[in-house]
Amino acid sequence: MRRLLRAYPVETRLFAVLAVMIVGLSLASDQFLTLANLASLLNNNAVNLIWAVGLLVVLIAGGIDISFAVAASVVQYVAVYCFQALGGGNWLIGFIVAGGLGIGLGLINAFLIHGFRVISIVITIATFNVYFGLLMFFTKGRFIYNLPDWWVDRIFIFEHQSAEGVWSELNLAVAVMAGCVVATVILIGYTTIGRQLYAFGDNPEAARRAGVNIALMQGVAFGWMGLMAGIGGLMQVNIVQEVVPNALYGRELDVLAAVVLGGARLGGGRGSVLGCILGVMFVAITQNGLNLLGVSPFAFQMIIGAAILIAISTSNLSLDLSFGRARGAVAAKPGAGAP
Repeated sequence: MRRLLRAYPVETRLFAVLAVMIVGLSLASDQFLTLANLASLLNNNAVNLIWAVGLLVVLIAGGIDISFAVAASVVQYVAVYCFQALGGGNWLIGFIVAGGLGIGLGLINAFLIHGFRVISIVITIATFNVYFGLLMFFTKGRFIYNLPDWWVDRIFIFEHQSAEGVWSELNLAVAVMAGCVVATVILIGYTTIGRQLYAFGDNPEAARRAGVNIALMQGVAFGWMGLMAGIGGLMQVNIVQEVVPNALYGRELDVLAAVVLGGARLGGGRGSVLGCILGVMFVAITQNGLNLLGVSPFAFQMIIGAAILIAISTSNLSLDLSFGRARGAVAAKPGAGAP
C-alpha cells in the first residue's frame, strides 16, 4: 500500500475519497447504487471522459486548451453538411469526418501557439471566442433536428430490465469512450512520442536540447485534443439526437476540473489516465449525489472549486516535502557541505 501511495499519490487519495463518497451516498439514498443510476452515470459522462483524456495529453505537454467544447460544436454543424454532401454517410464516415475536422481545429491552436510563441491558454481563449462567434453568426442559433438516421438511432451495448420494470442501458458512447481511453493509454504510456510529451511538459528547454521536436509535440497534443473533441461531439449528437450551437458551451470547465483533480499538473509533465478517470468520476458522482439528495446545484460548483484548491495545494505541499527531504539527505552525506 505504501509503495502504491508513493507511485500514485494523487490517484490513491482520490480513490479513497471516492470510496467514502460511494459508501456515504449509498447510505443516504437508496437510488444511488441501483443499476439504472450507475448506467445513467456512465452514459451522461462518457463524452466528458472522451474530452478529458484529450485534455490530459495537452496538460502533460505543458499546455491548456479552453476551446475544445466549442470546437466540438463546430464539428457537429460542419459534419451535418459534410454528411449531406456524402449522401448521408455512416458511422465509419462519421468518425473520419468528425475526427478529421477536430484534428484540423486542434492543429490551428498548435500552429498559433508555436508560430506566435504565446502561452496556450491565451491562444485557446481567443480561438474559443472566434469559434463560438463564427458558429453563432453562421447558424444564427438554429437547432438542427433533421439528421441522418444512423447518427440518431440508439445503439445499446447493454440492456437490462429489473423485476420492477426499470430499464438500465449503456449506449454506444460508453463503448467509444472505452476505446478513446485505451488509445490514450497506448499513446502516452507505450510510445516514444508519449515519453517525449512527458519530457517536453516537464522541462521544454531540456527536451529541446535533447532533440525533441517542439512543433511536433504541440501538434500531437492539440491534434489529439481536437480528435477527442470531434469524436465527443459526434457521440453527443447520438445521445441528444439534435445539434444545438450552444449546448456544449461551458462544459470545458467541468472537464478541466476533473483532469486537474485527477493529478494532471497545470505546469506539465505529470498526469495519468487512471487519475483522469477518477477525476471525472469524482465530478460525476458529486453532481449525481447532490441531485439525489435534493441539494441546490450551486453547491456543486462550490464543492468542485474547493476540491480543486485542496488538490492543488496538497500537490504543492507534497512536492515541497519531497524537495525538503532530498535536501536533507544530501546535507547528511559526509562532505556534502564541503566546497
